[in-house]
Amino acid sequence: MNWNKPLFLAYLFFILAYGVSDETSAPISTNSAKFERLQYNNPDLTVDLGVGLWASPLPIDYDNDGDYDLLVSCSDVPFNGIFFFENTSGDSFPVFAPPVKVSDDPVKHIQVSYVNGEPRFLRPGEELIDFKNTFADKSEILYPKDAFDKLHNKIRFNQWKYVDYENDGDLDIIVGIQDGEDYGWDNAFNDNGAWTNGPLHGYVYLIENVNGTYELKNKITAGGVPIDVYGAPTPNFDDYDNDGDLDIICGEFMDKFTWFENIGTREKPKYAKGKYLANDTGIITMDLEMILPVSLDWDKDGDIDLIVGDEDGRVAFIENTGKIKNNMPIFNTPKYFQQQAEYVKFGALVTPFSTDWDDDGDEDLICGNSAGYIAFIENLDGKDTPKWDAPKLLSSENKTIRIQAGDNGSIQGPCEAKWGYTTLSVEDWNNDGLKDIIVNSIWGKIIWYENIGTKGNPKLCPEKPIHVQWNGETPKPDWYWWDPEPNSLATQWRTTPTAIDWNKDGLMDLIVLDIDGYLSFHERYKIKNELLLKPGQRIFNSSNGTFDRKNILIDKSNGPLRLNEQKYGASGRRKLAFTDWDQDGDIDILINGINAGLLENMGEEANSKTVNFNFKGDLSNKKLAGHTTSPTIVNWDKKGKPDLLLGAEDGYFYYWKND
Repeated sequence: MNWNKPLFLAYLFFILAYGVSDETSAPISTNSAKFERLQYNNPDLTVDLGVGLWASPLPIDYDNDGDYDLLVSCSDVPFNGIFFFENTSGDSFPVFAPPVKVSDDPVKHIQVSYVNGEPRFLRPGEELIDFKNTFADKSEILYPKDAFDKLHNKIRFNQWKYVDYENDGDLDIIVGIQDGEDYGWDNAFNDNGAWTNGPLHGYVYLIENVNGTYELKNKITAGGVPIDVYGAPTPNFDDYDNDGDLDIICGEFMDKFTWFENIGTREKPKYAKGKYLANDTGIITMDLEMILPVSLDWDKDGDIDLIVGDEDGRVAFIENTGKIKNNMPIFNTPKYFQQQAEYVKFGALVTPFSTDWDDDGDEDLICGNSAGYIAFIENLDGKDTPKWDAPKLLSSENKTIRIQAGDNGSIQGPCEAKWGYTTLSVEDWNNDGLKDIIVNSIWGKIIWYENIGTKGNPKLCPEKPIHVQWNGETPKPDWYWWDPEPNSLATQWRTTPTAIDWNKDGLMDLIVLDIDGYLSFHERYKIKNELLLKPGQRIFNSSNGTFDRKNILIDKSNGPLRLNEQKYGASGRRKLAFTDWDQDGDIDILINGINAGLLENMGEEANSKTVNFNFKGDLSNKKLAGHTTSPTIVNWDKKGKPDLLLGAEDGYFYYWKND
């Protein structure tokens, strides 16, 4: 349903998207229990403006009050739709009001073009008519939307904009296409860590208006060759250097912007070889990836700025200073817009762990996310519905902790260089009375950050590997090009390493997926005063078959509990939380699913350490995951019964009161 009076919707709760579980995943209940999006309960707080995963910004004076607001289209689950952020102050860098959902339906590949000062909205093949009131309900066909399917394979970005390319008074169309065929996406490193497939391609095409009929021309060239940035080109044509012609600024799949100067004329454009936008601090980069720039004079000072969406749902302002250096306009470093705090969010694919990090008697959150950060979200009052502070990035030796893939740390290739996918647990790993952080990431290396502070004042050392007393060579998944350090722990990526005293002997053990995707128990033991870790044992057994990482039954036979049977980029990705969920005296396991699935502990086998688990399905039919969720157990009401907090891929948190 579309709403054309968004101001009447201000400050309403968002509508969560519902989905239906596959019947083979055997949901516990056919009734969708309520997962409530976690509120800050902190009205004076300001935080980064954000939607869910993938932000397509559409700057526009939506409420007709003379200043620019933001519409943001977000195709994520569950935070999907089109959202209105009101500029209530009229400032060029305002604190926006919290988002109001104005359309349940996001628009994939949407682009805004300013024509004679008015916004026009295109998606592949068509213009959306009366967008402010009807969004995607009315459209006009411009050109066959599948025109580029015949030219390229693996198109992920297909971006259409209006521009009067040769200044002849009619509107042509510029199209940005990402072609991923050469890249291939998965498992193509050689033994030296070099990517053997090609790059992502980002081309820019002209569809020319010829006497009222659109005709597809060739790729636009710069420096004598077709423009080809590193994927997701998002081309913007504007006069950035105020010399009277239209230049080009492209984004990319990664984090940079390429400037193509028009060295021809307004009527006969000719573009110089591209250069990365830079200022006195160096090449201008966004914090994350999959960036989507939009150009307009946001601050109305006479030069063209950039408004840029980031993969984690944030939106940044990159101001054009109006200065020129080496024939390039100088832009300021990106500043991320702020909003009045409403719902707690930390990036994308957030992975929370509930713990009293500051030792003040209430449960805080330590969280990882897709960008590879680790944050402390402080519980400020310890109430049943806590008041939360904004996320604070944790650091080690005064340097912000950020784990990233770099050129060859992701099995899915170098285009994932800025992702880290940190997932973690928090326990006293070395028995010194202070909580430490145990982390897995995009690399699949299990590490820990030792807390060398004091109670109430944690301080973290640089990362250290988790050591295991292997019998022989250190194992690793056979698709890793790199070899782990001796006696370290390398396993499947993006899966929770859970520190827990499983056998209740007073020593902290480790439970994590092994290199083949089986849940594995690493027992802690002590020789003299040294804490050591045994190789993993598959002591966890499934009594009702094997389920894939979407919790769909794929094998009815019993055996060791395998939580992911796949390889390469599809491996790992399992998130875990351990608790006596059904209050019967033993430890059950909650795992990621469309929300969270329950593995019920059915008890140990006689004369064996093997523990049988029965998969009970997802807790409800409410869909909170496109990629994944991440469960943690909370007990804010201090009644002893475990409640559930889910981190979702949209970066928000969803609370289930275990009634």
